[in-house]
Amino acid sequence: MNSDQIILAQAHETLEVEQAAIAAAAARLGDEFVTAAQLVLAAEGRVIVCGIGKSGVVGRKIASTLASTGTPAFFVHPAEAMHGDLGMICDGDVVIMLSNSGETEEILDILPAVMRRRVKLIAICGDEESTLAQSANATLDARCEREACPLGLAPTASAVVALALGDALAMAVMAARGFTADDYASTHPGGLLGRRLLLRLSDVMRTGDDNPTVAPDATVMDALLTMSTAPVRGVVTVVNGDGMLRGLFTDGDFRQLMRRTDDPMGIMARPISEVMTRRPTVAHPDMLATEALRLMEEREFDNLPVVDEDGRAIGMVDIQDLMKLRVI
Repeated sequence: MNSDQIILAQAHETLEVEQAAIAAAAARLGDEFVTAAQLVLAAEGRVIVCGIGKSGVVGRKIASTLASTGTPAFFVHPAEAMHGDLGMICDGDVVIMLSNSGETEEILDILPAVMRRRVKLIAICGDEESTLAQSANATLDARCEREACPLGLAPTASAVVALALGDALAMAVMAARGFTADDYASTHPGGLLGRRLLLRLSDVMRTGDDNPTVAPDATVMDALLTMSTAPVRGVVTVVNGDGMLRGLFTDGDFRQLMRRTDDPMGIMARPISEVMTRRPTVAHPDMLATEALRLMEEREFDNLPVVDEDGRAIGMVDIQDLMKLRVI
């Protein structure tokens, strides 16, 4: 084989070995996994994750996933724990220790001190007969037949299985808690994810003077003058004296009128109530901005009026504002 073929062959083999290892771990799930999940759900304190080397890297990810899905968690390095960080582990905590062999020296060194506290221990390891597994209240079986490494040395499949089991535990606990998208958003307020999950039209709609309106008896000329000077260009909502939405008029509506008439000046003097869209598509202030953007793109709207539960026009959403906020 040439070098390209060797590269692709090894890549395929790696993925196949790791896929098979995860499938085998899934087939072994049972009472021990349920016990582990129940321990996390019943925790009086936090979840502390410990591991070293590749297991430490995986442990950091597991702690992060737990913390972002409703379970307070953080990572403690075993070596640092021996020099004071054991103070981070308190009565009522659940400790998750990762070790492929179950005999990792740094893990076993802190194990007696950890167990002297009133904690519950979950092991993620590849040997159920190991010291770590035998000391645990629940063990997640992370054994795999072989590593994906062609030398059989680098932790590959074993690390992937441990990570997958950690994810499975976090997701199972998340589901059991009834953790919602709004709950998830509360831990991800920044960046694109936060905008997708948190921003509602009440946060982004244009209101007051930034939301151009005219009365039903206004003329087409009045509507054009209003829309041409408003921050939201090309649209006006038509509202009565109580602020109730009666219609919508856009520059696109005006162009269609002009194409169909032989009397342009007559069009300009007509009441807007005669030419407006009477039942426009509307949104409500609690609609997610992402949902509004999807609706506007599907129906090719540039603007979307926002009404309250009584039908009063309270705002206008401009698709350009949503694009600038990158809520897609």
